[in-house]
Amino acid sequence: MRNIAVVTGTRAEYGLLKNIIRRIKEDTELELQLIVTGTHLSPEYGYTVEEIRKDGFEISDEIDILLESNNKSAISKAMGLTMLGLSQTFNRLKPDLLLILGDRYEIFAAASVAMSMNIPIAHISGGEITEGAMDEQIRHSITKMSHIHFPGAKAYAENIIRMGEESWRVFNVGDPGIENVKNTKFLSKDELKEDLGIEIDKDTLLVTFHPVTLEIEQLPYQVENLIKALKETDRKLLITFPNSDNGGKYIINELKKFQVSSNKVHLYENLGVRRYLSVLRLCGAVVGNSSSAIVEAPLLKVPVINIGNRQKGRLMAENIIQSAYSADEIIRSIRLALSDEFISRTRNVKSLYGEGNTSKNIVDILKKINIDEKLMKKRLIWR
Repeated sequence: MRNIAVVTGTRAEYGLLKNIIRRIKEDTELELQLIVTGTHLSPEYGYTVEEIRKDGFEISDEIDILLESNNKSAISKAMGLTMLGLSQTFNRLKPDLLLILGDRYEIFAAASVAMSMNIPIAHISGGEITEGAMDEQIRHSITKMSHIHFPGAKAYAENIIRMGEESWRVFNVGDPGIENVKNTKFLSKDELKEDLGIEIDKDTLLVTFHPVTLEIEQLPYQVENLIKALKETDRKLLITFPNSDNGGKYIINELKKFQVSSNKVHLYENLGVRRYLSVLRLCGAVVGNSSSAIVEAPLLKVPVINIGNRQKGRLMAENIIQSAYSADEIIRSIRLALSDEFISRTRNVKSLYGEGNTSKNIVDILKKINIDEKLMKKRLIWR
């Protein structure tokens, strides 16, 4: 039996990991060790650890790391708490391998602990480029610490190899978000109305705006212009909370003020994967800077207005309109996205992120790959 530790710290990352976690749990050759931390344990962000339990997963450990403040030092302190907690957890659980996804600071801390304890690391979604966020440095640092790589697209696999990783370690398994879309039993318009209290239709905009961590001084300007543009559109707005990065609390406070000022604003801490994808399928367009708009929306043929630099560098399909931060440009982009001509063009968009077999591909590799000296001793291959 091979023990696979999985660390999850946010609702979005858990949504991408869920199919993989379930396959690990159901496989007779693998033992799941699920470790929950970050915003999952925060009431302010929806206390999504309960969602994990409702999905039927046994949690091996919970590590509470979030502090009340949301500044740069708080993030650094949270990383330290993560490392302290995980060093004890890994020592107790003795995993054979750590599986992690993405590029957040909690995951960087998890990879650092595993590396120092000689636990092999398998990393999902490396090789991507997001020039506007510190996630960029975190992601590539995790790549250099990892022993097995599961990128979401051929171009990202090639990026990892160009970073000096041996090609036999790199497996292009596709993005787990595509598998989510293909496997989701969508809620109907009536079910969503009963659940959320809002009718989701083509007059609805789905909005998520996260802090751009390398532009944090510009955050008030960015949020002010976003809200100004959304007011001008005069459409129903379903807005989800941002992540817990530096600046997240500021965005939440401004969105709460916006909600009080308009009966068209519907603000939610967390929708969960099924509700989120169901809303995404039915809405008129997605507005903001979330990666789900880049990966999942093209498969569902939904127009996207991607604002600013947070996703700059990712592969983008033709349903995505790139907008600067000014209110006028956001307004023009929304109008273009909702035009008959652009909607017609969006119907022909194809996904750039695989075929939706990610969880099976990953679990098959986790079972078969040899954990030996060859895997553990990494070589830098100059190209």
